[in-house]
Amino acid sequence: MKTTTAAEAPPAAPGRPRGEARDHTTVSGRPVEALYTAPDVAEVDYDRDLGDPGRFPYTRGIHPAGYGGKLWTMRQFAGFGTPEETNARYRELQAAGGMGLSVAFDLPTLMGRDPDHELSLGEVGKCGVNVASVADMERLFDGIALDRVTTSMTINSPAAMIFAMYLVAAERQGVDWSVLSGTIQNDILKEYIAQKEYIYPPRPSMRLVTDVFAFCAEHVPRWNTISVSGYHIREAGATALQELAFTLRDGIEYVQYGVDAGLPVDRFAPRISFFFNAHNDFFEEIAKYRAARKLWATVMRERFGAEDERSWKLRFHSQTAGVSLTAQQPYNNVVRTAVQALAAVLGGTNSLHTNSLDEALALPAREAALLALRTQQVIAHESGVPKVTDPFGGSYFLERLTRDLEVGSQEIFEKVDALGGMVPAIEQGYPQREIANSAYRFQQALDRGTKTCVGVNRYVTDAEAPIETLYIDEAAAERQVSGVRALRQERDAAPVTAALDGLRRAAEGTDNLMPLLLDAARAGATLGEMCDALRDVWGEYEETAAL
Repeated sequence: MKTTTAAEAPPAAPGRPRGEARDHTTVSGRPVEALYTAPDVAEVDYDRDLGDPGRFPYTRGIHPAGYGGKLWTMRQFAGFGTPEETNARYRELQAAGGMGLSVAFDLPTLMGRDPDHELSLGEVGKCGVNVASVADMERLFDGIALDRVTTSMTINSPAAMIFAMYLVAAERQGVDWSVLSGTIQNDILKEYIAQKEYIYPPRPSMRLVTDVFAFCAEHVPRWNTISVSGYHIREAGATALQELAFTLRDGIEYVQYGVDAGLPVDRFAPRISFFFNAHNDFFEEIAKYRAARKLWATVMRERFGAEDERSWKLRFHSQTAGVSLTAQQPYNNVVRTAVQALAAVLGGTNSLHTNSLDEALALPAREAALLALRTQQVIAHESGVPKVTDPFGGSYFLERLTRDLEVGSQEIFEKVDALGGMVPAIEQGYPQREIANSAYRFQQALDRGTKTCVGVNRYVTDAEAPIETLYIDEAAAERQVSGVRALRQERDAAPVTAALDGLRRAAEGTDNLMPLLLDAARAGATLGEMCDALRDVWGEYEETAAL
């Protein structure tokens, strides 16, 4: 089945109403009819394409009872300033009913730089919490028992280093690694595609990813070793189809690298999770999640020969669309977030973060973050939606959308395979170009007014009262800089030097780097020092511009 673009939209079929004054495309530009009937889903076979919830290919959900047994995990992504300030926010969210911790790191941490590095100036603690050492990690989780929470950490290029610090902090709490539960994002491919927070070239970066796979399979069995992220791909301007296809193809690449590294697929694949955007187009988003489950189950069973059902089942976290939030009329963002969150729940999300109304202006204020959490709780406990698994299953429209996204994704898989895989495709700029073109087309539609953004290009008001936002002053940076400098002066330098030298030697060979990173973290090495040791061996990556 050929998928169509907005420019290729077919004429309205006889007898089908099409309102000429209305936009008949999804937010992604995918043409939609005004009415769907049985012939639109003639190709869909229930047992082959859908199946009951809990049965292959899991289109309708990976659990037979849906949310009947357990609600999705309600997370609120949080992090700002110092570890102590973020720790206080975590405690507030837990007291308000939050079910999992989700760590947002600042830019220096994401780039593997210590707070006193010259490139960190003006960025410490601004867009997340600053963590430069095990001591910072301990303060971040002070008073929070790591064996009683699930922790998600959004960190990629230095993911292995941050994870080593987390494991040492758990060690010092007396927590056995075998009971730790959570997720490290660890998705470097989407950095090259979309977010651009990379350090090393792609191939050594992939080694760090597979080293975490192997280490956790042996020592931290309940930990999700990667969260393959479509969220940032969508935020960069991808369509729903591109988000779906590029994300799953990234997942395929990770599995292939793990297998090529000698890991049995069923030993590490069950701990792979995914992270999707929850955007504005209600039905397109639900269809995207359903197609994702079917595609992943089929790929794992047929392409990789996985035999463990856990390897077939796609588990995913979702977050409402940051890119959809507007600085104009910010209270409109509460409605957008509620619609997006509802789509994620109806699509069977396993975990959810709801954005705050003020995030187009600043990091969330306390009251805005609480309202975002309450949005999830109203859906969970007042809407009645969680009582039925896949309630839109069988809808002519939804099933056709699901089928079209599946077929379109398979076509993109074939293009990436023809380029030699996702790493070569990234090196050639293929996904970057496709996403840039989609972002441009969407902005053109907004500028022309063929797509509406309420409060921005339609229903605009002349004057708006300002809202109070969170402000991070330089005191946080000063405290972090003082802390890391004091650490360097007070620690025993000899074990640090020995650990970093060992890390460099191991990076030149093929040994798993996680034990060396743990040694460095225990000795008191900083994040920047560990990352610099690998920079000495691998260098830094510079992207070649592709237009």
